[in-house]
Amino acid sequence: MDASFEAARKTGHPFLSVLIANRGEIAVRIERACKELGLRAIRVASEADRAGAAAPGEGGPLSIGPSAPARSYLNQAAILLAARVTGAEAIHPGYGFLSENAEFAEAVERAGLVFVGPPASAIRIMGDKIAAKRAMMAAGVPCVPGPGEPLPDNIDAVRATAEAIGYPVIVKAAGGGGGRGMRVVRDGADIADAVAITREEARRAFGKPELYVEKFLEHPRHVEFQVLCDNHGNAVWVGHRDCSVQRRHQKVVEEAPAPGIAPELAERIGARCAEACRQIGYRGVGTFEFLYEHGEFYFIEMNTRLQVEHPVTEATAGVDLVHEQLRSAQGDVLDTRRFRGETQGHAFECRINAEDPTTFVAAPGRISAVRFPSGPGIRVDTHVSAGYRVSPYYDSLIAKLIVHAPTRDEALRRMQVALSETRIEGISTNLPLHERIFADPDFMQGCVDIHHLEKRLREEAGVKA
Repeated sequence: MDASFEAARKTGHPFLSVLIANRGEIAVRIERACKELGLRAIRVASEADRAGAAAPGEGGPLSIGPSAPARSYLNQAAILLAARVTGAEAIHPGYGFLSENAEFAEAVERAGLVFVGPPASAIRIMGDKIAAKRAMMAAGVPCVPGPGEPLPDNIDAVRATAEAIGYPVIVKAAGGGGGRGMRVVRDGADIADAVAITREEARRAFGKPELYVEKFLEHPRHVEFQVLCDNHGNAVWVGHRDCSVQRRHQKVVEEAPAPGIAPELAERIGARCAEACRQIGYRGVGTFEFLYEHGEFYFIEMNTRLQVEHPVTEATAGVDLVHEQLRSAQGDVLDTRRFRGETQGHAFECRINAEDPTTFVAAPGRISAVRFPSGPGIRVDTHVSAGYRVSPYYDSLIAKLIVHAPTRDEALRRMQVALSETRIEGISTNLPLHERIFADPDFMQGCVDIHHLEKRLREEAGVKA
């Protein structure tokens, strides 16, 4: 047992060892944070991840099951058994998989372990889009126009609600996410079919058929607010970021702070997000997602976990969000004096995926060679190296390239150079797409909407909008 671990034990904290119930770059990120705080980090892996390691050998992460996620990273019993076998005292879920599963959070607590995340009650409220909207309305957070109630079965009543909001509207699944379970309706004649199709999709994909309807915003940006909370009623916001560069509702590039947002408006929205956290008894890190159009914010959902794009906030706010998660789970009191919503400089993040740069079809395979850039203001979060085999079973994200500079223009140039210096051989990646994005005049000017990238891709393909 090393000296830092011994020092941590003397603090009287409820846990000194953390099982990381995830994989890939986020597992590496959490492991590093645990070590920095003097905590023992315990890694687990599926058979596919153990076999795909660049340097397979004895030891390494504990096996938790076959390659399929349902039999490994989503297998609650296997993860809890791994925690018991290894003597883990806490479980960090990372993002995806079980990170926003209220039942898993409860199972962890029942097993006498600490869940590094919010309480199950908060996950449950914010995981239901209707309940989340009601909670945000109660806290004074601005929401997209539309009732905070599920749609009735009577289609005439649904049509009346849509007409009261004003077309176009969007029909959404209450338990949806990831761009699924939603349909835009531009005319009353289409509302019945849209409701029927979305309700069945919601039932199959999410296990619950409840729907709701909101105003559809034509050209919004996607802007997020990061919050930190402890177990003692303290909550703060620590900056915002723009995630508008998307393809099929999936983020591709993120930046912080979101350009063109008036500081006084950001302060008002951030304060309301913090107040909402206090009202629902939130703990740990969380993200409020908004659509932003014509100078107004409209809440869409809250992610009750660490975000993929958290590094851009870390770079500009001067905070280690994983450290803060772990401290919150330990019961530490949040030092609110450290966080005033102020940021320094500008940061971008490119999500590098193993996929065909034209068709965007996943491209698993063995990486033969890798070269990532380095230097001032450059960060790479990754789990891959030469010899690593990208699995077809999981998300295609293999690395995140992050840059930070004093101004947005300097950060743009820094990312352009960093992308040109990045080499990943043996598989296809979306690096060419990122190079095109960072050469796009509209993106370079800032403030593009969520439809911009797909419009550009259609233009490049010679397809009329």
